[in-house]
Formats: sequence, C-alpha cells, structure tokens
Amino acid sequence: MYDILVYLFENCQQADLAHDSEFVAKKLSAAGFEDDDISEALSWLAGVLRVPHRDLAPLPDSRATFRAYAPKELAKLDVECRGFLLTLEQSGILAPHTREHVIERALAATGDSLSLEQLKLVVLMVLWNQQTPTSRLLAEDLFTIQGERLPS
Repeated sequence: MYDILVYLFENCQQADLAHDSEFVAKKLSAAGFEDDDISEALSWLAGVLRVPHRDLAPLPDSRATFRAYAPKELAKLDVECRGFLLTLEQSGILAPHTREHVIERALAATGDSLSLEQLKLVVLMVLWNQQTPTSRLLAEDLFTIQGERLPS
C-alpha cells in the first residue's frame, strides 16, 4: 500500500484522487500495481479524503493539554511515532483535529504497527489532502529517509 501512496503523491493530482478514483485505479494498474493492492490503497485513501467532522467541539490547545493514547493506538504507534506526532503538533504543523485525523488513518493502515517512515507518509497524505501549506523541507523530510525511498 505504501508504494502506491508514494506513487500517487509523485504522479497524481489531488483533485484526481478526490473525484476520479476509476481513472486513478487504471493509472495504478498500468503502472504495474496489483489489483488487490490498488483496492486496499484506494479504500484507505477514501478515509483520508473524508473531511473530519467540522461541527465537533474544538479540541484544546496542545500546548496546555496532554493527549493520552488508547491501548489500540499505543500498539499501533510506538514511542518514536508518538513523539514525532507531538513534535509536529508543538511546532504548529499539525492542529489537534489534524492530529486526530492522522491517528485515525494510522489505525486504518495495514499491519499491527507502523514504522516512523510509514507514519510520515500518513502525515504527508493527510496534509496533502487538506492542502495544508507545508515547507518544501518538511515535505522532503516526510517523503524520504536518509536519501532512500519509503519501504513497502
């Protein structure tokens, strides 16, 4: 799934993902991805494309509160991943609602746990979908690992 997300980020417009999943599926198939993997990735992406509920009460400012993780979240996101999310939030890159959307999509990702590199891709896809302005350096940091592509 993660290879497909990287491919989509590099080769597709955000509008295509939101409005023409059939076109995107054909493009992925033509690029050599397996149908099951395409289906899994597009299903996961549909969750990213859903806008979180705007009518929810505002979440408290993270500088004055502490976000406790549920057991399921602790199992999926190790200390390094949780620390990364905290850093992004404290630096103003992730708002509390965006953090919650990232955590929800992380829980929906395949596997029992996520590596930091996989979480970075989840963050990148959520920010990209929300068209959140990010610096080029942040995008490059989220998108690469010591000069290498993200693992599958």
